[in-house]
Amino acid sequence: MTENTGFRSGFAALVGRPNVGKSTLLNALLGEKVSIVSSHAQTTRNKITGVWNGDNAQVVFLDTPGMHKPQSKLGEAIRQSTIDALEEVDLIVFLCAIDDPVGAGDRYILSLLENRKVPVILVLSKIDLIPKEQLLLKIAQYSRLYDFADIVPISAKTGDNLDELMNTIKKYLPEGPKYFPDDMVTDQPERNIAQEVVREKLLIRTRDEVPHAIGVYSEEFREEEDGRIYIRCTIYVERPTQKGIIIGKNGSLLKAAKKDATRELKKILGAPVDLDLWVKVSKDWKNKDYILRELGYKEHK
Repeated sequence: MTENTGFRSGFAALVGRPNVGKSTLLNALLGEKVSIVSSHAQTTRNKITGVWNGDNAQVVFLDTPGMHKPQSKLGEAIRQSTIDALEEVDLIVFLCAIDDPVGAGDRYILSLLENRKVPVILVLSKIDLIPKEQLLLKIAQYSRLYDFADIVPISAKTGDNLDELMNTIKKYLPEGPKYFPDDMVTDQPERNIAQEVVREKLLIRTRDEVPHAIGVYSEEFREEEDGRIYIRCTIYVERPTQKGIIIGKNGSLLKAAKKDATRELKKILGAPVDLDLWVKVSKDWKNKDYILRELGYKEHK
């Protein structure tokens, strides 16, 4: 078979259950942080576009939110965001954590992938956690559920098989143009990156106390005359008790999150950052259309 030497490019959606490591994998593949990571399920709420550039190929990744049955307008917007992503891509990468049992969530996602006209690659992550015999059993189990174009076991933590994954992805891409310049890693607006970084730092510190109740919106984002960047974010929570948790004793939690977010944003934006954080209680904000619009979600009737 003659190797095709033409330039290959296309869009690949990362899909999977909440908290299987899609954002971790995307960051590992790109070598830079474009998607926030925490131990909380459903950390990613918007589609994050990450651009991978290699010899004779460019892959544009959409890191979709973890799929689950929606319990609010926010949940429905998140679900629809993933459905929309599947209509835009040349390839689907279905990520499953090797240490999770195959469940209803996996079957639900696979049902959404049925009759798609693009290849679906199964990626089994965290292979560093189990012996090879168990891995082979897992591969056989998933193979009975769906006719995958390819199956690639990987570990984002150790880097095992990441090169093989990229080679597999490139193999299924069509010949096409370079969509983004070589030095571009993401198409996310800087103000969106700012609010995602702030939300990550809060999620890390609140753990299970405020599971999905945090929404962050960048009210202001401007460059001052001295080159500093001023960012003001509103942090939405649903109850006064959650506001207390976010602020912490004598403001300690909010100050710590602000310090970490400021440090990371300075690195990402390449300039000193003045970060101003405000916490606002808005009961049932996940079902309020105007807040969802602020956070960048489309309304779905």
